Amino acid sequence: MKRFSVLLLAAIAGLWAVDTASAADKAKVLMLTQSQGFKHGSVNRDQSKQGLAAAEIAMTQLGQQTGLFEVTCTQNAAADFTKENLQKFDIVMFYTTGDLPISDADKDYFFNEWLKKKGHAFIGFHSALDTYHNYKPYWDMIGGTFDGHPWNAGELVTVTVHDTKHPAMKPFGGEFQIKDEIYWYKNWQPEKVHVLMSLNIEKCPTKGSKSKVKEGDKEVEVTVARHVPVSWVKNYGEGRVFVTNLGHNESTWVDKRFLEHVTGGVKWVLAQEEGDATPNPEVSQQQEAKARKDAGVTK
Repeated sequence: MKRFSVLLLAAIAGLWAVDTASAADKAKVLMLTQSQGFKHGSVNRDQSKQGLAAAEIAMTQLGQQTGLFEVTCTQNAAADFTKENLQKFDIVMFYTTGDLPISDADKDYFFNEWLKKKGHAFIGFHSALDTYHNYKPYWDMIGGTFDGHPWNAGELVTVTVHDTKHPAMKPFGGEFQIKDEIYWYKNWQPEKVHVLMSLNIEKCPTKGSKSKVKEGDKEVEVTVARHVPVSWVKNYGEGRVFVTNLGHNESTWVDKRFLEHVTGGVKWVLAQEEGDATPNPEVSQQQEAKARKDAGVTK
């Protein structure tokens, strides 16, 4: 973890000078990294002498270096994700799994008041999509639900950027490669989201082949012939939502492109930089057709 911190500081130092903005000028972020299911290494505090996990350290230092935000990290949703405590924050970040121990009253306040009506922001990292599988208000807000990951942590995948002008996409160009675990989704709602980037199935390891995907306690064999969005944004009432599937690997949290990606997303949810959030279901339709063609699926 000490080596991770050194690498992260080096990555951030290469992008920004230390910002001396006052605390009052910075957005307040509540970062929840509680695991009620699988616990990712990037949010595992047990290996850290600093008391925070890799993802938490990355966001804390990114906020300090950019001067954009201050982060409060918690792995205790029951105590900290409450109506009273949410009043202190402008942005909520999730890197979570499972059904979190948040009361129904606090969940209702978060979705219907804090986010939708008061115009705050939500940012979901990686397994935020592996959270509240059966709670419709959550996946309606975030855009989809974890449905397996044919692309594992050690695989190099190719990603196509659909909106190169969006602040969150500027570090990637039109196409890039990264080694990270990539999900695909059920409950996907293309009519409600603006897709920023997707896997290029033709250039990914599982192209045109069968892949084993875990569904519950079983492994099933599937043909890789689906649209696989990697990041998207949406307006949610008066609030803004930014989601990125990246972040499984600790190495992703010291990747300069990823840090710029997150910074752009933060600027967008804070309305400091504008980017299109108009739903683009035609992208999902086109990418679905392309994936089926690339995989040789005719029906």
